[in-house]
This record gives sequence, C-alpha cells and structure tokens, in this order.
Amino acid sequence: MHYAIIAAGEGSRLREEGIDVPKPLVRIGGVTLLERLIDMFRSQPDCEEVSVIINPASRRHVLYSETDTDAPWAGADNVIFGTTRGSMHSLAAMKPFLSGCTAFCLTTVDTVFRPEEFDLYLQRFRNDSGADGYMAVTDYIDDEKPLYISTDEDGIITGFFDAPHHDTTYVSGGVYTLPVSALDILDECVKAGMTRMRDFQRALSASGMRLRAYRFSRIIDIDHAGDIPKAEQLANPTANQPSSLWRTSK
Repeated sequence: MHYAIIAAGEGSRLREEGIDVPKPLVRIGGVTLLERLIDMFRSQPDCEEVSVIINPASRRHVLYSETDTDAPWAGADNVIFGTTRGSMHSLAAMKPFLSGCTAFCLTTVDTVFRPEEFDLYLQRFRNDSGADGYMAVTDYIDDEKPLYISTDEDGIITGFFDAPHHDTTYVSGGVYTLPVSALDILDECVKAGMTRMRDFQRALSASGMRLRAYRFSRIIDIDHAGDIPKAEQLANPTANQPSSLWRTSK
C-alpha cells in the first residue's frame, strides 16, 4: 500500500487568526500534523512508500532542505514542494509515485482522527472483497462546507451532496483508500477542468466503483484556531472511546 498526504494549502485562515506556522507544522500532542500522519502510515505493516506534496511556505518556515534528516517531512519517501489549484490537482501531482501500486491511501494534512480507528479502517479494507475502495465518514459534523454522503444498507456510497439530503447520514472525513485504477478517473477529471476533490469522488461513484463508507467516531478538520484544541482532545489517548466504529444500516 502506498500512502499520500496533501499539504499544499496556504492555511490562510489559521494565519489570520494568529497561528504563525504553516498548517502542516501545527502541533497536536507535541507533534506536527505532517509528522503525525507520516508516523501513522509508517506503522502500517503494508506500508511501501509515503508521498507528500507540501506548500513551499513550510519549507521556508523551518529553513530545511528536502534532504535534511530533521525536517518534518523527512519520514516520507517522495516529497514535492509546490502549490496547486486544489486538492484534486495535488493528488494528480503525486500520481507518478502512485501509479505502480495496487492501492493507495490518501488524506489531507489537516485531518485528525484516532489512530486506533484508522487501524481498524485499514483492516476492514484489506479484508473486504465486496468493495473497490473505502472512504472515512463521520456523523460528527464540524466543517464549514461538509460533503454529505448517502449509503445503501451495506454501506456502499450512493451519493455525494453539497447540502443535507433526505437520506444522508454521514459527511466525508477526508481519508480515501482507492485502487490504482482510480487514477485513470482522476486524469479524466483533470482534463474536464474539475478542481475539487468532491468532484473526483462523484466521478469515482459514477464510474461504477463500489466505495464503502467506514464510520469514524469523530474527525476534526483543522481550518481555524479553535479547531486545534478540539483536535488535541480527540488525539488524547485518555479520551472516551467510540461505542461503535461502523454501522451497516440507517
């Protein structure tokens, strides 16, 4: 399995609210968001490579080169410093690193979740012969522009919506585990002029790909300064554990 992290955004809202470090360098539990994800990915038994695309502001802030062993991104195998039009194009920039794999797991750098839930999510994906890919979802809604998701009784995603729909239960959590064939659909989305990750998700579903929703108790998307203490609380190992990680019906 290849793992990939999108960290190419500017984090302008955090900066406006007094956070003086680029978003990938925000610390949760004393560890930067970027290092936290890299370490989490490296701990997986099937981890082959980790790829990262990072806004150059992070590089300037820490005054490291990409070969520095002390840099927060030093644990990654492949590092791109650059900006893109959006998350979907950031994924496209990492395509050369992912094309040789069977499946890849992708997340944005500002997505915080419990490691034990992530482990179970991947275990379920590895043992599931009835789905092509997995997407993390949550019924904890704490995002400015959530992507609402509907599923069938087996947890297969049936629709993506920008607003609540009559049968939406979850919102997207920003963690995607997909077969390498998804990159062909990504190419089609880029050629069509799409820029948003949610358009890519819709295209995957429209292609007939069976994407199963896997419920996390909570996922925090760090967009504002007030999200940082929420993420700290979620990452605290003494926090209350979820009573259920997955439900198969509404």
